Amino acid sequence: MIESTLASFGGATGPRRAVIDIGSNTVRLVVYGGSARAPTVLWNEKVAARLGREVADTGRLADDSMELALAGLARYATLLQANEVEEIETVATAAVRDASNGPEFLASVARLGLSPRLLSGVEEAEIGALGVLGAFPQAEGVVADLGGGSIELTEVGPEGIKGGVSLPLGSLRLAKWHAEGPEAIRSRVDKVLGKAGWVRQTGRPLYLVGGTFRSMATFALRTSNPLLDDPHGYELPTARAAKLARQLTRGAPEDFARMRGISQMRAAVLPGAGAMMLALIDDLQPDRLVFSSWGLREGLLYSRLDPAVRREDPFLSGLASFCAPRGGQWELAARVADWAAPAIGADCARVERVRLGATILALALTQVEPNLRAPQALNWALHKRWIAIDASDRALLATALLASCNALPLPEGFGALADTRALDAAVSWGLAVRLCRRLAACAPVTFEQTRLEAQNGCLALVMTGAAAVLRNKGVEKDLDRLGQALDLDTKIVIEEKGAVPLSRTG
Repeated sequence: MIESTLASFGGATGPRRAVIDIGSNTVRLVVYGGSARAPTVLWNEKVAARLGREVADTGRLADDSMELALAGLARYATLLQANEVEEIETVATAAVRDASNGPEFLASVARLGLSPRLLSGVEEAEIGALGVLGAFPQAEGVVADLGGGSIELTEVGPEGIKGGVSLPLGSLRLAKWHAEGPEAIRSRVDKVLGKAGWVRQTGRPLYLVGGTFRSMATFALRTSNPLLDDPHGYELPTARAAKLARQLTRGAPEDFARMRGISQMRAAVLPGAGAMMLALIDDLQPDRLVFSSWGLREGLLYSRLDPAVRREDPFLSGLASFCAPRGGQWELAARVADWAAPAIGADCARVERVRLGATILALALTQVEPNLRAPQALNWALHKRWIAIDASDRALLATALLASCNALPLPEGFGALADTRALDAAVSWGLAVRLCRRLAACAPVTFEQTRLEAQNGCLALVMTGAAAVLRNKGVEKDLDRLGQALDLDTKIVIEEKGAVPLSRTG
């Protein structure tokens, strides 16, 4: 029954908001919840209506495609009404914009109780670029958003977005062009980009948006890095991206379709998309390629945020929403991180935000049954979609979480994601959280009457007043583990009226 979806929609904190994206390939509904700055997906479904499949040849939306799309949209309208989702935005893009019967189609959509907005090419480009800026606050380069009917190119940087254009190079054309040979696609892309003035954008990242590009990233992950499976934030140096593009160009769609996460529809256009990527690399000359799962839909949400909310760190904001119902609270995580700091040492702001994130996740992990903690640690760190962190950050999160639940050594492959020194530091993050919890389950006495001190090659756990009775074999063992990770001797010091060192534990 439709009513049964209410629990799924209502299970997250914060207001629920929905975006209906009427694209040239798919008509998609996404319902979001959680943090306003880093929304999580509560519901995601699509209809592969392929509205744009005949527009280039006939100038019209095909009747059967419209019928399929409207059936899906009628379901979406009923689903949203049944679940009392009131904040709904419906947008249409290239296929409807270019078709002579687009207005007729939009009138049918409106009769379903939805309020569709037809985006211009520039609006589509700029809103998609806003989505990338929401996901990568420091983004500076070019956004390429590949849809079924068009590709949008936009410059992003500290000053915001500029130069958005929509060009007739959509994925629905790629299979046909690829049948003429890869060079046919490269020739068309070169011609269109050159005419639009989009050449030689030298030395900046190229952010890739859209389902076809995500499938390319999925293929790359499946064949080269099995530890990760989320294409969002995946980066490739230009040389490796060109090698991937050539591999896709030579590949067979049926082979791509056998891979988990790649649909038959996307697999059919991957060889052509490989040729398009080679042309984009040649014309734009980026220094690296970054895949973004945030685009038009997330850009619509981001565009409505207050400036103060936009300035929030999306990683930390998303963590707060995720961890709150799981027993992880920011105030406590901050106290634990500060308590551990004298032993761990200060680091750059970029690393410290990851350490704080690892701390709150480690606290939430303690609410999980002990035998499930290690698998959950890997799921949360490596597979859940976090915004504004990279593969190295994910490896550090996973390492800290595994250390916090005494699930070391690390699985194979972590060394390919982050350097050894950074992974060693992350081990100490997790062990410090473990020691803090061991003392008194992070009760206030931990922060008021115990502290860590690291000096002269020794790590001391100082305990004052009533906290002295908290010492036991478990505390000593966890202190030893932390000392070993930091390459320090360890001791416990009991302070009463003066500091009187007791026995060395390691």
